Amino acid sequence: MNQPVTPSTEPSSLRSDIRLLGKTLGEVVKECEGKAIYDVIEKLRRAAVKFRREGNVADTKVLERQISRLADQEANSVARAFSYFLHLSNIAEDRDQNRRQRQHELGAETPMRGSLQHALDLLKEKGVGNRKILRYLEDASIVPVLTAHPTEVQRKSTLDLHREIARQLVHSGDTLTPSERLLTQQRLAGLVSALWQTRMLRRQKLTVLDEIDNALSYYTSTFLTAIPRLYQDLSARLQRPGRTVFDVNTAALPPFLRMGSWIGGDRDGNPNVDAATLEQALLRQSTRVLQHYLLEIKELGTEISISHSLGKASPELLALSESSQDTSAHRLDEPYRRAFIHLYARMAATSLALTGRQLALRTTYSAPPYPDAQAFQDDLQIIADSLNRHHGSLIAQLRLSGLLQAVSIFGFHLATVDLRQSSDVHERVLTELFKAAEVRFNGKIVNYSSLSEEDRISLLREECKQVRPLVSPWIAYSAETEKELAILRTAAACRKKYGERAIQQAIVSHTETLSDLLEILVLQQETGLISPASRDGTPKQHTGLMVVPLFETIPDLMRGPEIMANWLDLPEVAARVRHDQDGIQEVMLGYSDSNKDGGYLTSNWALYRAERQLVQVFKKRKTRLRLFHGRGGSVGRGGGSSFDAILAQPPGTVNGQIRLTEQGEVIQSKYKDAEVGRWHLETFVAATLEASLTPNLSAAQTEDDNMAHFGSALEFMSNVAQQSYRALVYETAGFNSYFFASTPILEIAGLNIGSRPAARKASQKIEDLRAIPWGFSWAQCRVMLTGWYGMGTALQAYIEHGCEKSPATSAERLAQLQEMAQIWPFFRTLLSNMEQVLAKTDLDIARRYAALVPDKKLRTEVFSRIEQEFALTLAMFKRITQHELLAQDELLKAALSERFAYIDPLNHLQVELLQRHRSARQKAGQGDEGESRTQRAIHMTINGIAAGLRNSG
Repeated sequence: MNQPVTPSTEPSSLRSDIRLLGKTLGEVVKECEGKAIYDVIEKLRRAAVKFRREGNVADTKVLERQISRLADQEANSVARAFSYFLHLSNIAEDRDQNRRQRQHELGAETPMRGSLQHALDLLKEKGVGNRKILRYLEDASIVPVLTAHPTEVQRKSTLDLHREIARQLVHSGDTLTPSERLLTQQRLAGLVSALWQTRMLRRQKLTVLDEIDNALSYYTSTFLTAIPRLYQDLSARLQRPGRTVFDVNTAALPPFLRMGSWIGGDRDGNPNVDAATLEQALLRQSTRVLQHYLLEIKELGTEISISHSLGKASPELLALSESSQDTSAHRLDEPYRRAFIHLYARMAATSLALTGRQLALRTTYSAPPYPDAQAFQDDLQIIADSLNRHHGSLIAQLRLSGLLQAVSIFGFHLATVDLRQSSDVHERVLTELFKAAEVRFNGKIVNYSSLSEEDRISLLREECKQVRPLVSPWIAYSAETEKELAILRTAAACRKKYGERAIQQAIVSHTETLSDLLEILVLQQETGLISPASRDGTPKQHTGLMVVPLFETIPDLMRGPEIMANWLDLPEVAARVRHDQDGIQEVMLGYSDSNKDGGYLTSNWALYRAERQLVQVFKKRKTRLRLFHGRGGSVGRGGGSSFDAILAQPPGTVNGQIRLTEQGEVIQSKYKDAEVGRWHLETFVAATLEASLTPNLSAAQTEDDNMAHFGSALEFMSNVAQQSYRALVYETAGFNSYFFASTPILEIAGLNIGSRPAARKASQKIEDLRAIPWGFSWAQCRVMLTGWYGMGTALQAYIEHGCEKSPATSAERLAQLQEMAQIWPFFRTLLSNMEQVLAKTDLDIARRYAALVPDKKLRTEVFSRIEQEFALTLAMFKRITQHELLAQDELLKAALSERFAYIDPLNHLQVELLQRHRSARQKAGQGDEGESRTQRAIHMTINGIAAGLRNSG
């Protein structure tokens, strides 16, 4: 595949990389598939490029005509070729991002926005010194949480080849000799050939264990090395310049940035998650981190070859060396090596104790295992201290200080696994337990599900005080109840085995009442996570998991602050938060369901208001708030720039405590490449530093002023936008049919991209569909409805009609919206994220998907409304921002311009294949073979479009 469309003829490193990869792919296609297929692909590519350059509708017709004539096997090859080109473009863009960041650091006068240095400089300007930052880090908690939500369409085998191609691309350049250049070209062509001949799609549905292993691959490629390096970088930037190069501080920073995971513990709506998957998640996580430690110890034992006659050692180090059973005469005067040999033996024993497997890479002697990660860290610290005191600080900095930092971050568990379950399940379990135990309340045997909220609260609070068990080993409970009890018991056992940080949160989905939170406290007490109340007043041995509410829908977000006020006002909860949770209470906010419930504007506004109200609730009760943001990849699910999103949070909502989900294809987009991954982690930390340490008083006052001036306008627009959105999605007769016919939602369900079902129930109702495939489907057909619908109507209604407290004239109201876009971070970010979605929306292509709807009247009615709202939203965006789409982001505009020439053919091909597939299904006697081939090609187009859009899930 030859040179793609470019916005200018000026050469660039990015275009050179894309040209090289595209040319290599074309050569591979010609070699593997033959010239005939190559010519078909080239003809389609040229037509798509010509249309994107010149905008001639006739070129689109040519493209559609050529695609309609493709045989099934040709369609398969076309789908693969365009999809793989987009995969390769992503690799080139990742490399370019690394290159631009490095060039900026080398040549720019000011640090890049989003970097640690930019954040530190900004804080210094505002009077925040390094000592205050170090104190802040002691209590900070910044946690990206990996989830297995089903929008990652690429196989691990494909991603592994991506990494190898990226490594090879780095080696191509102008400094190679002719023979080196030839070898590089051959290696690159070999890797692309391997990619072409690797099956793009999974044949079997992913299991939870597959999802665990997929996530663990990012620790090997990125997290285990990138996170300690980020710590070391920040530590160096916080140090005063030394008098000589030897004046370095190798002390580890407090573990403020750690990893979390839902994979194996998130059973909300996923029947495949159970006690066994939780146990396996932590077993495999522990195995991965212990393997890393063993490898690092082995390398340290090789590298730190200091002789006692040439370099002194501390008494503690010598004692550690004497513990070694190493018998080699060659190492008698090498105390550091002997110490590492002993650490290796103990870590080998630890791995055997925790995983049941011998993970050591070489034979060693029997030694006592480490009781916990702190004991291992203590031994490493002895070695580091000895080096620091005897001219070896720079030696420690080579590898040892990174390992010390890693142990403080990852422990023996690697990442904290959250438990998550729906409140409905907890209610059913307790209903059964109370009934089976014949518990009485107000003189009657309890029927828990029929109790009022007030009675539920009274019963649950009383049950938490009981020392007698509610669960009996002699009673056979339902499968659902046994499953829930088993996973909680397993959680208790895993915390004992791997440390309490292995599992720390129990998230309650669909939190709608106070009793939803009390229920999981009772269940923890029944399964060994929380020790029962003692009669003599002695402290509980086990304090259990933090109960975390998840507020998802618009009504839940509105009720959330009141529920949390009532929760924190319970004396037993207040005491628990103060003593067992370090004065911190976490609250999770769901972006996906609130968007599906009320649309883009209303979802964001409801989240923002809930956050502000939560700040006041927690401030009044002197409790620290930690918000957990359930963000996805697409803007409709809270996606967009994490850096901008954090800085746009209401003052007081970050405050050194933040967790957010990294979901689906976003994980591979951000963390497949170690350098790109490190940058994303750096921006996450930098944004949290800025948001937390900027003087709160002035920020809070500014935000109060913004709310006073603009809040009523947003409230009005939110109501209008919600009415517009719900009128289309929930009140239009036949909209369900339109959605299922005009998008590839049914085909996505068969893509084997996750262990979780696409819908909560086996029905074709929007209400039962999960928010993630809902948004993913709209992205595939280039409508992107979840990221803009209703905004145009809301903005126009405000300008034309206004509301109470609004300026008197439409011109003044427009000026007010323009001012909001300039000075209010919330509104500015709202528009900025929408701008990216509008730029990726293509209603000419969407119209072709609409043609798949058999009911012409329904098709015309729904699509015309979408079309009108899009035109209105685009016009309103331009009036308020006073610029064209992406006029202020030429880099993204250029990238999308190139990408669309390769995404467009996939969309047209997908429509053609959907028509063939659905037609074949309706014909009696149609064989499975042709249909199966068509389905595979559809799935390939889904893969390619998702790769091209990058954040569609």
